Amino acid sequence: MAAPPGFAEHCAQLLAPHGPVRLKRMFGGHGLYVDELFIALISRQTLYLKADDATREQFRAAGGRIFAPQMPGRGVVELPYWTVPEEALESDAAMAPWARLAIGAALRARAAAAPKRATAGPAPAKGAPAKRAVAKRALEKRPAAKRGAEDRPALPPAGRKRAG
Repeated sequence: MAAPPGFAEHCAQLLAPHGPVRLKRMFGGHGLYVDELFIALISRQTLYLKADDATREQFRAAGGRIFAPQMPGRGVVELPYWTVPEEALESDAAMAPWARLAIGAALRARAAAAPKRATAGPAPAKGAPAKRAVAKRALEKRPAAKRGAEDRPALPPAGRKRAG
């Protein structure tokens, strides 16, 4: 199907019943977020929805095609995004079951990635000062005798007494 002008906006409208939709230009196409969850992309005027092991067969059984772009230096790479049946592009109601599958896949992917982020260490407490600011204040509080030479005030020229 040739995509009409405004195809990205049309797809955003089809997904809007599932939450606030944000379109983001990327790689010559668009990314679509629902409630800040990346669930779809548009490439060459074709909509692809996110799928995973739990939903892939439903997309395949409906005649969906996987998103498989040519990547420089890597050849063709299959990514977990699939086309939807043509009729799903005609109404919110027809898109709804496919959108729910994509949202479910995106939520599962986010949940699987969450423990990886947690291993980086605990997040600073809300309102905690940044490390750089803490280090700067500590340096400012140190007595001049304990600071490095670069932190000490310059001595007056020889033969002159310091005002003081």
